[in-house]
This record gives sequence, C-alpha cells and structure tokens, in this order.
Amino acid sequence: MVGKVSERVLAREGLERTDNGMKQTSWPDVPPINQKNYYTDYMKRDDQILSLRLQAEANRDRLVQNAKDRDRALNNTNGDVTLPVDDLQGEDGGPSSSYMDPSKIIVIHPGSQNLRLGFASDALPKTIPMVLATKYPQTESEMYEALPRRKFEERGMDQQHGEEWSKKYQKACNDLKVDMRQNKRKVLPNSKDLVVNFNRRTEPEIISQHNDPLQVEWTDVSTLEDGGSESAVFIGHQAQRVPDDSNPKFKLWRPIQNGWLNENEYPTQAHLFNDLETLLDRAFRWELGLKKSTEWKQYSCVIIIPDLYDKKYVEQLLHLCIEWFEFSRVAFIQESMAATFGAGYTQACVVDCGAQKTSIACVEDGLCIEDSRINLKFGGWDVTETFIKMMLYDNFPYQEINLRRRYDFLLAEELKIKYCTLSQANISVQNYDFHLRAPNQPTRKYMFKCYDEVILAPMGFYDPSIFDNSHKLDKRRHLIDRSYNAYDVDMPDDPTSAAQLAILAHIQPSVTQTTIPASSFTGAPGEMGMATPSKERSNPFNFLGHNNNASATPGTSKAPSPAPDAGVSTPVPAPYMFGASSRDLNGSPVPSARNGGTPAPNGSFLLPTTSFDNNPTSNQPLQRTAKDLATERDSVLPVAPLDIAIMTSIQNAAKGDEKKVRELLGSIMVVGGGAKIPHFAPFLEERLRARRPDLQDKILVSRSAREMDEQVVVWKGASVFAKLATNDSWITGGEYKVLGSRCVYHKVLWQY
Repeated sequence: MVGKVSERVLAREGLERTDNGMKQTSWPDVPPINQKNYYTDYMKRDDQILSLRLQAEANRDRLVQNAKDRDRALNNTNGDVTLPVDDLQGEDGGPSSSYMDPSKIIVIHPGSQNLRLGFASDALPKTIPMVLATKYPQTESEMYEALPRRKFEERGMDQQHGEEWSKKYQKACNDLKVDMRQNKRKVLPNSKDLVVNFNRRTEPEIISQHNDPLQVEWTDVSTLEDGGSESAVFIGHQAQRVPDDSNPKFKLWRPIQNGWLNENEYPTQAHLFNDLETLLDRAFRWELGLKKSTEWKQYSCVIIIPDLYDKKYVEQLLHLCIEWFEFSRVAFIQESMAATFGAGYTQACVVDCGAQKTSIACVEDGLCIEDSRINLKFGGWDVTETFIKMMLYDNFPYQEINLRRRYDFLLAEELKIKYCTLSQANISVQNYDFHLRAPNQPTRKYMFKCYDEVILAPMGFYDPSIFDNSHKLDKRRHLIDRSYNAYDVDMPDDPTSAAQLAILAHIQPSVTQTTIPASSFTGAPGEMGMATPSKERSNPFNFLGHNNNASATPGTSKAPSPAPDAGVSTPVPAPYMFGASSRDLNGSPVPSARNGGTPAPNGSFLLPTTSFDNNPTSNQPLQRTAKDLATERDSVLPVAPLDIAIMTSIQNAAKGDEKKVRELLGSIMVVGGGAKIPHFAPFLEERLRARRPDLQDKILVSRSAREMDEQVVVWKGASVFAKLATNDSWITGGEYKVLGSRCVYHKVLWQY
C-alpha cells in the first residue's frame, strides 16, 4: 500500500494545479451524507420548523379560547342557549369559520395597467388603473417621444414608420388577402385605396360643448385633499383625467410595466417603492372604505403574483402588507393557480393575456407545473399601439395622436375595444366615427374608414415582430438587483422554467451554455444554490424544434439539477432550437459551434470555452459564472408566437407523455383582458390545430366557466382560495418578525 504523498512531492511531480482553475474531471464531486442528520429525524417533522410550529400553536390557542368562551356562555345562561355555528370548531379540527370571515380578507391583483382589489365576500372586484399622478415640472408627453414612434419630419409613410416595419405590414396585408381567398371570402382589389383616399380627405367636425351630452369631466387639480402640498397625488381614473395642460403640471407614474417593476421611468428605488405603497394605500382608503389605518390589523390579505416572479417583488409586497399596512395575515397565490380556482378546473393550460405580458402555465391538481411556465412580454397594450400605427400608415385623419397624452390613450383604448376583431367575416371597408374630447378644447368628430387593420393588429400575438419591442428591456436591473441564494451570494435565485429557457434559446442560443462553477458541490448538502426543487430536470421541449410525434431525448444523470436561471451546478441540456434542422435534432440538442455553443454528448457537462490572449504562456479559461448566465438571460426579451409558446409549454409539462399532451390540449383556457378580443379563442384553436393536425379533434380552447368576464377570473379564483378553511399558507406578522422573508419558503404552496 502506497503511503500518503506530501504536497511538496506532488508539486515537484507536476500534479498540482498551479496555472489554471480547471478540474481534472468534469464529473461532479458528490459530498458524503451527513450521518448525524441521516440517522435522525432532524428537520423531518413539522414541529421543527418555526413557522409551522407557530401556526399550530396559534390554532391551539384559538381552540382553547373558543372552548372557554363556550363554557362561559353556558354558565351565564344555565345551559339554555344555542351556540352560533361561528363559535364551534370546524369539521376538520382547524380554526373556526369566524376566523375565516371573507369580509375581513382583502384580495389584491396588481397588473401593468389595472389594479383589481376587493373583499373575498364580493362578487366582483373593483378595477382601478394602476397609475398615479403627482406634481412634476413636465408631463409624460413632454418628457418622452410620441407613441406610436414615428419620424414626423418625413413625408412618406414608409419613411415615417420605417422601411422594415412597412415591409412587414405590407406582407401581413398580402398574406391576409391570400388566406381570405382560400376561405372563400370576398376581397375587393382596391380596398386599401378606398380607405387611404377617404381618410386623406376627411376633415373634423367641431361640436360645441353644450351640444355634446357625453362631455368628459376632467379632474380639478385645485380640489386636493391636503391643500395642494407637494405630496398630493391622484390615483386611478382621477389620475388619467388630469388635464395635460393643468397648472401645476402633473406626471403619470406606473409602478408596474411589462409584468415587472418599472425601473425605466423611475429615478430611484425609494421613489418606486413609495409610489407602489401610496397607490395601494389610497386604494384601500378610497375604494374599500378602510379610512382608519388602525382597523387594518383586523384584516387579512391575499396577493396574486405572476407564475414567473421576481423574489424581490414578492418580498417587497410582503414587507408592505406586514410592516406598513399591518395586516394580520398575508398569503400568496400564482396567477395560473388562481385562474383554475376561479373557473373550477382541475387540469388546464392557462393562457393569461394581460395588458403588457402574456403568461402561459399548465396546472394540474391545483398546482402549477414548474417547467411549463412561460412569460412573454407583449399583450393588449401592444395591440392598441400597433392598431393605431397601422391606421396612421393608412392616413388616419387624426395624425397628431400621441398615446403619451392621457386623452389620446383613452381614445386609442376605446377604438381597439370597439373595432378590433379576429373574425375574417367582419373584414370589410366600413365607415366609422369617433369623438376627440380634449380638456379646454371643443369636441371634434372624425369620420374614417378602416379595412384589415382591425384584424392584423391582434394577429400580432402570432407574429410579435410587428410590435415595437425595442424599449421593453431599457434599464432592466437598473434599480433592483435579482435575488441571490442565502448560502451562496453569487448564485441567482429567481425561478425559471425549461419552457421559458426554450423561448430564450430561440432568440439567443448561447443562453443554454452552462459551466461548472468553482464552488459546485462543495459544502453541506443543503447549501447548493437552487431556485426550484432539486429534482432531475428533463430536456426542455421546443415545438418547432422537432416533429409532432417527437418525444423527450434521454435524460441526464440522476444527480440533482437546479433551475437554469440559478446558474446550474449540473448543467441542464439545452432546449431544441426553433427551426432546427432534422440533422441537428438527431444529435445533441445543445447549440452548434457557430452559435457560440460547444457540441457535447447528451448528458455530458459543457466545459467553459477557452480563449488565449497575446501572451503565449497564458492559458486562463474564461469561465461563465452563474451570475453571467443570468445577466445574459435578462438581456434577452422573451417574445415568441402565442401558438408556438403554448405548444412549448404543454410539451415541457408533459415531458414526453403523449397522453398528457392530449389532455392539456383539450383543456386550454384563455383569460385576461387581452383575450376579450372577439373571436380570440376560436382563432387560437385554429392555429393550434394547424400546428398539430394529428390531434385536431382533441384540441379545445375555451373561455372561463359560466361565461365569467376574462378579466376577473384570476381575482375570483384568489377570493375562492382565501375562503378555504384548510389553508396553511398564511404568513402572520409574528412569523415575519422572526424569520423575515424566509417564511415565504415554508408557507407558499409551491416550491419557492
């Protein structure tokens, strides 16, 4: 037996690593099991977790107090009293129903454009625009360029809107004509000329104020509650009705944009969080009637968060509700879970088309399937902007329209709601009119014609390149950094999914490259950074990257694999690329070398790429850390056609199980304000059937149950969730003071 060799001998024989940080093998070092914890019940019982122990103690104290109150009532009335049901214990041994009073639970659903809130006992929520107005030297129309973006100094429409966008628009028009002829629709050859010539000659009709019965009442800025101080704000509809030429001037602030906190327009993080707090505070006081903040301790709160969320956003909402508003309890629920609660579905693929984001997630048995979550950064607001842009291209009579102005934004939303459709049967040259009502100006009535703009704008869901996506990532992570693992400060901790990674890989294949960090598989078993459960990750699917009947490629090793966005220790195989050739599909799914990747056998580890500088003796590899990978993924805007994204989400949820694919394709549910476009669900169903012709009879796209408004389904589901008697996801103020934001990890129903 060879004895132990000293370090000096190893250095002399050249076995010591001295000039680089490369490991001698790519196989991970698996740490041994901690025998002390393995043979005991350490952290295996609920009473060893503080948050669960506190909840059990609170339930026990409540039961004892109810028993004492019942005995006291019986003694005072000599046994001739009928106890109310509210004072009795629940059937499941849990808290009494008085503790779950729905009128004492506030349900909040923040969005990019609207805030919906109300009590759990309400039938419908109150909808408030997610905007507030404060005094500012300039208005938003003076600070930013006009929307839709165009060059006013140019004469031709092609030059004003850009040659590239004009070609896309013309191609979309021609494709629609071909499709309508195939469907036996009548298409006039000179339809566009009729629209352009009529709009060019149209002049507005001036209507005096006393002849306009629908005159808008604008907000009077002189009626501020606090005497016109600098802290005066307007929220919701009042903020949108503040005149652009008011004295003093007001600027609109939107704390949430594109589904995440608005870091682009806010100068500081404190200003952003303060506006979010002010908006919620005023909504509680003015809309819910909770005038006295001392009463708020009696109320609980359920907050709806996105499926793919930033942990800093969740923690900030928890801090506001516990520390600032002092609610007794707070619970979180994801949007897709809430949608299935509201519609009464046990299994569904939820497509939530919001104002500025579209989220897709598959839900099974009340829980969201993690690898199916997709968050696309376009929605109904992009349809509005593109619809106006298309009409401007066709000589819309009101050429000065600017969506940065408040009255023009309200006009554009009204036009989209009235005229946009996805039914080809409604496409024809028709005369329409609208009234332009601006503050301190007489009402102007415009006549105009439109043709295919009403269907081409919402068809942008299936061709997002027609949208203006150029500024949606401006100043991303500028004010608020991403969340990091508690045990490894360099390990990003925000959740992601295989389906979202497939969308990003379609745009930039290099995001699937991974490296083995220097700190991988070191330390205690519980110290490895991970954003989602440490289960084996299957290969992400991409619908366009394989045939209809293709299944998952062989899995990787059985070692635990954290989420891609967390900077994986065991690299996850890259997803199939959109439009990949059949030759690439038969081999490794990782990116090709020309796309910046390094082809590797399936299940093997991708070594970091090595580059050499001018010094021939230097041989240092450029290792991409987990933080670098997360930064690169943040720089890619997730945008893909809606039907492709849905198929990608379902394939990743099914993990190669064709039976589950058929079940999810037969239970697709569209919710959100963007889905209220007429004929939205049937049109989506046609597109999905074209993608999977072998499953045409299985695909079914439906609205929510009982013809409920798509905009309130998610809120209604959260109110149902709030009224559940057996709900262990409540976070109390005492737990938050002891554990801080770590209590979310133990309380939410999914892997946080």
